Amino acid sequence: MAYALRALALVSTLACASAFLPVAPMQLRAASRLSSAATPFAGRTVLPLAAPQRRAASLAAEKVVISATVALPAGKKLKVGICGATGAVGKEIVGVLEKRNFPVGELRLFGSARSAGTKVPTKFGELVIEDFSVAAAREMDVVFVSVSGDFSLEHCNAMAEGDDGAVVIDNSSAFRYMEDIALCVPEINADAARKGSKKVIANPNCTTAIGVMALYPLHKKYGLKKVLMSTYQAASGAGKEGMDELFNGAKEVVTGPEGTIAKNEVFAH
Repeated sequence: MAYALRALALVSTLACASAFLPVAPMQLRAASRLSSAATPFAGRTVLPLAAPQRRAASLAAEKVVISATVALPAGKKLKVGICGATGAVGKEIVGVLEKRNFPVGELRLFGSARSAGTKVPTKFGELVIEDFSVAAAREMDVVFVSVSGDFSLEHCNAMAEGDDGAVVIDNSSAFRYMEDIALCVPEINADAARKGSKKVIANPNCTTAIGVMALYPLHKKYGLKKVLMSTYQAASGAGKEGMDELFNGAKEVVTGPEGTIAKNEVFAH
């Protein structure tokens, strides 16, 4: 499902945080400080994936530097926060952290005032949803954000700023075209997270992430000038509200009189 892929992309972004360079949706964005090994892609440029041996040695012997102002020591268990923890993507992020045995020392789940106090069973123990605050999020080493673009624009920089701020990995579209924010597909672009000027890391939508995974090897071998891609996206890409609208709309059409048209508020049609 779309939300599961988004969650996996978010966790992969952190797990491979030492191997990124910026890319933009549907075409790779020009990166600063390009090396002589850079490869052109759709008129832009991206560095190839770092050698596995070099990455492994770096992770084993050095700190994983996320930006000029923060470093996460390899091997340390991390304090992880999830904003939007009660949503479809937030729940999947928890599940991916569990399945991948991610080095979580402490997990805190942030939600709205309405969901605060709800108890959630996890592999890391029974957790209580907390009402979100920037101050609480800044206590974390890493914060995954999967709420909305407006929420991200309002809070992400505040969570990340300063030497004592968190590394913030955002799942919305808010930062995807901002040149000073690293936009990462971890299996493809190298060093973007640690070369970014801010501790906010963006990721492209699920269609783009999957698409470039197939396109980049073809580009490296043959060269690509233009790609036309048609997508048919799942309702789950809009989260719980989208899935509820699909379910309720289908029920209206099936059970209602002939010619019934379902109401749409989340989707354009």
